[in-house]
Amino acid sequence: MATVMINGRQKAAVREGLMCVVTGAIEFSSGGDADMIGITAEVAEAVARTGLRDGTVTVFVPGATGAVTTLEFEPGVVHDVQEMLDQITPPDRHYVHNDNLKDGNGHSHVRAGLVGPSLTVPFVDGRLTLGRYQTIVFCDFDARPRDRQLVVQVMGV
Repeated sequence: MATVMINGRQKAAVREGLMCVVTGAIEFSSGGDADMIGITAEVAEAVARTGLRDGTVTVFVPGATGAVTTLEFEPGVVHDVQEMLDQITPPDRHYVHNDNLKDGNGHSHVRAGLVGPSLTVPFVDGRLTLGRYQTIVFCDFDARPRDRQLVVQVMGV
């Protein structure tokens, strides 16, 4: 492994080798209604199983009513985020989606669009570079419980 200079200081390690891409999945059931599930351990395990040392891992939610983000995953923050989402996108507001499809989850689609379907996290020496209190969280915004499968793609050397 070599290092490179940034602003005149030795800062970044360079690991060279053949780039590898490994794609897998994380599967679980979720409760809907802004259910939030910590998935950091599963993502870290996916990275570890590849044997790659440095790179990025992307977590992607296939589907239009789920999202993934990072936050301090403790009951107070979870409650605050759920309350904020209820204020911004209340389930009982009129949504044209509900008029069109009659499925009652228009707010779910809007929430998922606001938070976003994917997250990319760098890893170094096989470890995620998350901050001390930072957790990867799946958010299920659908109006009912669901079985979920997230795509996890690890790229690195």
